[in-house]
Amino acid sequence: MTEFDTIIIGAGIAGMTAAIYLKRENINVAIIEKEMPGGQMVKTPAIENYPGFDKVDGSSLAMNIYNQVEKLKVPFIFDEVIDIQDGEDKVIITKKDKYKAKTILLATGRIPRKLNISNEDKLIGRGISYCATCDGAFYKDKDVVVVGGGSSAVTEAIYLTNIAHKVTLLYRGENLRSENVLKEKLENIENAEIKYNTTIEEIKEENGKVNEVILNNGSLKVDGIFVFIGYEPNVSYLKNLNLSVDNGYIVVDNNMKTNINGIYAAGDSIKKNLYQLTTAAGEAAIAANSIKKYLVL
Repeated sequence: MTEFDTIIIGAGIAGMTAAIYLKRENINVAIIEKEMPGGQMVKTPAIENYPGFDKVDGSSLAMNIYNQVEKLKVPFIFDEVIDIQDGEDKVIITKKDKYKAKTILLATGRIPRKLNISNEDKLIGRGISYCATCDGAFYKDKDVVVVGGGSSAVTEAIYLTNIAHKVTLLYRGENLRSENVLKEKLENIENAEIKYNTTIEEIKEENGKVNEVILNNGSLKVDGIFVFIGYEPNVSYLKNLNLSVDNGYIVVDNNMKTNINGIYAAGDSIKKNLYQLTTAAGEAAIAANSIKKYLVL
């Protein structure tokens, strides 16, 4: 069984930032990631509030950070963690192997929340998507709807206006929750429309693909539905740990320590007030410093 001082689970901005700090302290650290490095950042078409960049796409920012970690020769293990066993040394069980570590940093972020409409799962990839940058190209010159009212939803809607024939943003409330600058930008795009006080009641399909949405106030013929109604912490692999959580989010102290000795958490899977790239990076630095102190003591 391969052993490390620290294993970081998740290669989003929190996981990779922590790896940089730990490796620079000569701590034997590895990252386990089941998908591509970058997490939700990779799926963000335009980031305009990250220091040092007027505007940068998420994929480029993620690759810059990944390359920085690679130069430090931090091992990346591309596998999925399915369980963790607590003890003086922690055992991380993946689909392919087992690993031992003195400390663990949980940095698996969040996953998109679904609409919970009867045929939603069936139509994922057949008209329903949770990532405009991933799937937007499939809807060139077609009509799509975006569901949500936060900054992520509006950003994705703006991105899709460059591809689709018509983009309609559906929001259940009366005022968007997004940053004003994004709202104003969307309002001034010719092939975009915002429908307030609107929810999807039913999704119609034809030949196994989305072709219409039934709304609480009418209906729309559409080829695609992009869902951005929030996120849930990605923590299902922690079910056998007696972690303190609040509404599914991991509870940590000011040092990013969980209630279990030797286990820390940072990024969007923790309970906090603000979910941003900058806060995730800051939490990662704090967690790395706490882990260093724990290992020295």
